[in-house]
Amino acid sequence: MEKTSSGEHILQPAYVRISDDLRSRIRGGDLKPHAPLPPERELCLDHGVSRMTARRALNILESEGLVYRDYRDGKRGTFVSEPRIELRLGSFSREISKAGRHPGAELLWAEKKPASHAQAAALGIDTGASVVALQRLRRSDNEPLALETTFYPAHILPGFLKEDLSGSLWDVLRNKYAIIPARTVANLEVVVLDQEASHLLQTRQAAAGLRLIRRTFDKDGKCFEYAEDTYRADRVSLVIDREIDE
Repeated sequence: MEKTSSGEHILQPAYVRISDDLRSRIRGGDLKPHAPLPPERELCLDHGVSRMTARRALNILESEGLVYRDYRDGKRGTFVSEPRIELRLGSFSREISKAGRHPGAELLWAEKKPASHAQAAALGIDTGASVVALQRLRRSDNEPLALETTFYPAHILPGFLKEDLSGSLWDVLRNKYAIIPARTVANLEVVVLDQEASHLLQTRQAAAGLRLIRRTFDKDGKCFEYAEDTYRADRVSLVIDREIDE
């Protein structure tokens, strides 16, 4: 039960009270990662609610990424998720390694193509000029976390598509082309994952995602990389760390 600014009590819906209670137990450590939550029938008895109300409470927690559904011993249950992985803007491989996990990248496709208006504007080239484009599925300990779609001006990266693109692209840029990433600027938006993204990221269709529209600049202020990255919102927390403007 909550109070309004005037001190009046507001009775919360039962599914909100149940989800609040379970959320507190998860965040307080009473329910550990991969521990089972009480089944729906038990929640119904404990809280005096219908099966639909109990399921709605669990759906809220699932949408927040705090729990997941799975089968154990032939029965479908709800279990506590691992904590979200915190990532800062920068090299995905390095951020995942700092989190004590093993990074991975699966190249889905790579090609040369004409730049769209948005890609050309970001990279400072003419619309229709040739760009090197690739899409990779990024993993942490074999768990899919993100889809990266990246574009570079083709004229600055001769032979790029013949390189090993399964690791850090920034390491390839440094070592092969002497391009040193110095600054990244990104716009963040919440999106609904489409069927293809949901399948690749192994989450339910229409789940929430985090999309970063990202540009990377060298030490001379030249944008050499434009990317559209889509992360699983239930597994990733993006950390923004910067100085406060006076």
